[in-house]
Amino acid sequence: MSILVTRPSPAGEQLVSRLRTLGQVAWSFPLIEFSPGRELPLLAGHLAALQEGDMLFALSQHAVEFAHARLQQDGQRWPDAPRYFAIGRTTALALHTESGKDIRYPLDREISEVLLQLPELQTVVGKRALILRGNGGRELLGDTLRERGAEVTFCECYQRCNKYYDGAEEAMRWQSRGVTTLVVTSGEMLQHLWSLIPQWYRENWLLRCRLLVVSERLANLARELGWQDIRIADNADNDALLRALQ
Repeated sequence: MSILVTRPSPAGEQLVSRLRTLGQVAWSFPLIEFSPGRELPLLAGHLAALQEGDMLFALSQHAVEFAHARLQQDGQRWPDAPRYFAIGRTTALALHTESGKDIRYPLDREISEVLLQLPELQTVVGKRALILRGNGGRELLGDTLRERGAEVTFCECYQRCNKYYDGAEEAMRWQSRGVTTLVVTSGEMLQHLWSLIPQWYRENWLLRCRLLVVSERLANLARELGWQDIRIADNADNDALLRALQ
């Protein structure tokens, strides 16, 4: 069994290196890359507007990394006033490391639905919520907080861009290397992978691979695209992916 990991750098390479240490055959094939977001110049102003009891949310490690780099460049610090929230453990750890603040996050799944169940997010009328994220992404968190009476601001801290490859050449390479398992951690990457691979290889190789995804939503999308052998990891971090692959 040969495993193809489509996570972006550096998480993809880190997972591949851990798999190889365990004696598995694994390759890194990042499908997206990151660049600074268009709204980063507004970040310091957004943070300054937050008052005691307001909320700051980080939706990914990348949002934290790009935001922190920008704050350092502007000679600014993470504010003390708001309460800090993260989508999951990995993001919370990154945010705590950079800000030194206490971060609240859901303990089981890294999705907005579970984050929104935290007791502190039930009564938010009149509070400000600043959401640090990438371009696009789901609107569920912002929409729900608005419905609960919060004033929501998004800040695009980074952009995801598809990486382009010669699909036929890549399909030939991975098929000849005996890849039978694919690791895909977002709907965007799944769509990109499906579109990238020409139809003959899609039918004769891609859709016959076992697919490891990180949510029921992704598994449903994969079924619509034609995959049948689908497994769902219990989280989106490398530890959970490693458990599922073993």
